[in-house]
Amino acid sequence: MNRFQVRKVAVLGAGVMGAQIAAHLVNVRVPVVLFDLPENKAPTLPASRGSLPPEGAGSALGRPGGGTGAKNGIVTRAIEGLKKLKPSPLGVADDAVLIQQANYEEHMDVLKECDLVIEAIAERMDWKLDLYRKIAPFLAPHAIVASNTSGLSITKLSEALPEEIKPRFCGIHFFNPPRYMYLVELINAPTTEPQILDDLETFVTSGLGKGVVRAHDTPNFIANRVGIAGMLATLKEVDNFGLTFDVVDDLTGKKLGRASSGTFRTADVVGLDTMAHVIETLQNNLNEQSDPFYASFGTPEVLKALLELGNLGQKTKAGFYKKVGRDVLRFDLASKDYVPAGAKADEVYARMLKKPAGERLKLLRNSEGAQGKFLWAILRNSFHYAAVHLATIAETARDVDQAMRWGFGMQQGPFELWQEAGWLEVAKMVQEDIDAGKALSRAPLPDWVFNGPVPEAGGVHTAAGSWSASAQKFIARRALPVYARQHFPEKLRGESLPDFRAAGKTLHEDAAIRLWTLDDEVVIASIKTKMHAISPDVAEGLSLAVDLAEKDYQGVVIWSGDEPFSVGADLQAMLPGFMVGGVAAIDEVEHELQRIMLKLRYANVPVVSALRGMALGGGCELAVYSARRVAHMESYIGLVEVGVGLVPGAGGLTYIARQAAENAATSTGKDLLPFLTEGFTAAAMAKVGTSALESRKLGYLLDSDLIVPNKDELLFVALNEAKAMALAGYRAPPRRQFPVAGRSGKATIQGQLVNMRDGGFISQHDFYIASLIAGVVTGGDVDAGTLVTEEYLMTLERRAFGALLAHPKTQERIMGMLSTGKPVRN
Repeated sequence: MNRFQVRKVAVLGAGVMGAQIAAHLVNVRVPVVLFDLPENKAPTLPASRGSLPPEGAGSALGRPGGGTGAKNGIVTRAIEGLKKLKPSPLGVADDAVLIQQANYEEHMDVLKECDLVIEAIAERMDWKLDLYRKIAPFLAPHAIVASNTSGLSITKLSEALPEEIKPRFCGIHFFNPPRYMYLVELINAPTTEPQILDDLETFVTSGLGKGVVRAHDTPNFIANRVGIAGMLATLKEVDNFGLTFDVVDDLTGKKLGRASSGTFRTADVVGLDTMAHVIETLQNNLNEQSDPFYASFGTPEVLKALLELGNLGQKTKAGFYKKVGRDVLRFDLASKDYVPAGAKADEVYARMLKKPAGERLKLLRNSEGAQGKFLWAILRNSFHYAAVHLATIAETARDVDQAMRWGFGMQQGPFELWQEAGWLEVAKMVQEDIDAGKALSRAPLPDWVFNGPVPEAGGVHTAAGSWSASAQKFIARRALPVYARQHFPEKLRGESLPDFRAAGKTLHEDAAIRLWTLDDEVVIASIKTKMHAISPDVAEGLSLAVDLAEKDYQGVVIWSGDEPFSVGADLQAMLPGFMVGGVAAIDEVEHELQRIMLKLRYANVPVVSALRGMALGGGCELAVYSARRVAHMESYIGLVEVGVGLVPGAGGLTYIARQAAENAATSTGKDLLPFLTEGFTAAAMAKVGTSALESRKLGYLLDSDLIVPNKDELLFVALNEAKAMALAGYRAPPRRQFPVAGRSGKATIQGQLVNMRDGGFISQHDFYIASLIAGVVTGGDVDAGTLVTEEYLMTLERRAFGALLAHPKTQERIMGMLSTGKPVRN
C-alpha cells in the first residue's frame, strides 16, 4: 500500500492566514513555499482576505528557489511581519527564513515539487477560480489541492479545475491563529476521492497536530455556521435584555464553560471585518427556506457602526473594546464612543452556573433577573439551532461538538451540555419556548429529538457512536490508522473511550501518583497532584517507578494525561516543615529531590519525560534529568524560581553547569564562560521557552529529543521511544567529573550584574539571587577548570536555596505568589 507523503507544501497567498499557515508548517518542520503576486504587477489577484503587512516591513531579497528575489516583495514583507505578531505564529522567530519565497510569474514550476497545495487568497469566488486555472498546468499528478476558505462552496470551486484534478480537490479550513487553534475542517466536493480526504486527515492530524472535523459543503461549514449564528443570537438577546458587553463577556466566558475572552473580546481577537465577512456569507448563501433562523442574520447595528469607524478589533486596537493606558473601555452604540468597562455579572448567576447541568438550566430558565433569562436564552438558541441543522451541516453530532470545542474554546459542545442536563427534559423546555414564541425561530425541534434511538439512549453520544440525523443512526468514530497513535483521545460526554485514570494495569497508586502500564513493557508515572506539583510523595513515587522498571520493565515514561507537565515543587507542602524545622528541614527535602533526579538520570532503564504545557521549576528539572524528552510543540519550559525569590534547588543549576562543560568539550576553545552565559541568563531571568522549539534553543531540550505536533500522540511516541532505547541496549551515562568556570567566571558575571543593579534594571534582592546563581553554576570558590561532581554542585544549590528561603524578601515573594498567583517585585 502506498503511503501519502508530504515532502513539500505550497501555500498560495501571503496574507493573514496564508503566511501563518506557512509559519505553522515551518514549526512542524514541513518544507513550505509561500506564493503571492510579483511585486511589480498590478494586483488583479489579492494576497488574501485581510490587509497586507505595511510597505517597507522588510527589504531582504527572497529565496525563491530559482530566480531573483526582487519580485517577492509581498511575500518578503509578509514573512517579516510574522516576526512581529503576538502571539507568535512561529515557534522560533528566526525560523521565518525557512519559508521559501515565490511569485506567480517566476516560480510556477516549483509547484511541481509540492505534494499539497493550499490556496489561501481572498474570499472571492472569481479570484479563486482564476488562480486555479493559472496553477492547474503546473500541479504534480498526485498533489492534493485544498482551498482554505471559511465558507465558500467547495463544489463550485472545484468546477474550475480540470477533470484530472477534481478527485484531488477539497476544502481545508484552518482557524486563526493556525499555530494555536486545534480545529481544522475538511470539506469534500462530490468529485473528491475518499482516499484523498483520508490521506489529508492523516497528515493534518499527525503532521500538523490538529483535530480534524469533516464538514458538509454548506455555507460556513460547521464551526462558523453554529458559532457565528450563536454570536448573532447573543447580540439579539443582549438587546432584548439590555445588557452591556462587559457583563455579557463575564457571563459567557469561563463561568459558562467557554473561552475566557467571552463573546465580544473573542470577536475583537478574530477581527470584526472577518466576523462581518462570515455573516455576509450566511446572508448571501441562505434564505428563509434553507435556514429558518435567517431573520436573525442581519448585520447588527453595533457591528455596522464599528465597521464604519474602522474599528476592527484587536488589529486596529479598537473594537467592542478599546484600551487607553491601563483603562479598558467598551463601545457605546448610543453615543458611538467608548465608556468605562469592567462591570461584572451578578454573583447569584455565577453560583447558578456551578450547579449540576440539569439543575443549572432549570434555575436559569426560571430566573427573574435579566442576566439569568439571557443565559437561558442563548443556551436554548444554541440547542435549537444545532438540532435543526445537524442533518445538513455534519455527518454526526460529534462533529458539531468537537468543532465548537476546538474552534470556539467551549468545554462542551451544545449537544454534550444538552445530554448532560437530561435529554428529554431539556428538549421539552426548548420546545415549550418555541411554541410560546420566545425562540428565534418557530421551526420545531426535529422528530428524532423526541422519538426513536436518541431519547431511548438519553442523548446523541453513546458507546456505539454519535447520532447522524441524515443517516438516522449512531455512527462510530473513523478508524483511520493514524488514530491508533492516540491512546486516550479527547472524548465527548456519553462516549465509551478509555480513560487514562483507570486504564491499563495499576502497579502502585496513592493520592500523589499512579504507576501503571499499558503493555507490560513500560512503567507510566502519572502525577495526580494539583497542577502536577512535585511533592515529597510524588518524588517517592518516581523513585518507586524506577525500582519497578529496573526489576521487570524496559523503561519509565512520566506522563500525567493532561496539562501541565508540572509547575514545579509544591511550596505549600514544604511550608509546614519549614515552620517547624526551619531551613534544615527544607534542606532535607531538597536533598531527597536531588537524589531522585540523579536516580532518574543514572537509572539502568531509560526514563522519558512526555511534556505538554508548562514544565516549570522542578518540572523543568524533572525533564532535564530524564534520559530523553518527548515534547508537545506547545510546551513551555523554564527554571522560574527567581519569581518567588528562590533558585533552582533540585539540580537545575547543576544541569546548566554540566551542559556548559559538555558543550565546551566539543569546541576547540578553552573558556567555559561563553557556553555558560545562556543557561545562567535563562535561570537568572526566569526565561521560559514559548514553544518546544524555543526551549531547545534555551538548552532545556536537546537535538536528540523529539517534538510531537499532536497532543494526543504524546504518550504513543514516548512509550515507543522508551522501548526503542531499551531495545538499542540503553546504558545510563557514565558518572564523571566536569570542569567549572570558577571564581574568575563568577567575577565576570558579577561585574555585569553590578552594572544592571546600579543602572536600576534589577533590584538589590534580584542582584543577590543572581549572584547566588552565578556562584553555583561557576562552581563556587575554586579555580577555573576545576573538576567537580554533580553532588558537589547540588550541595551549593541547597545552600543557596536555604539562604534565600530564610530571607524576608523571598518570604514576601512566596506568600505573595501563594495568595495572589502573581509575582511580587521587591
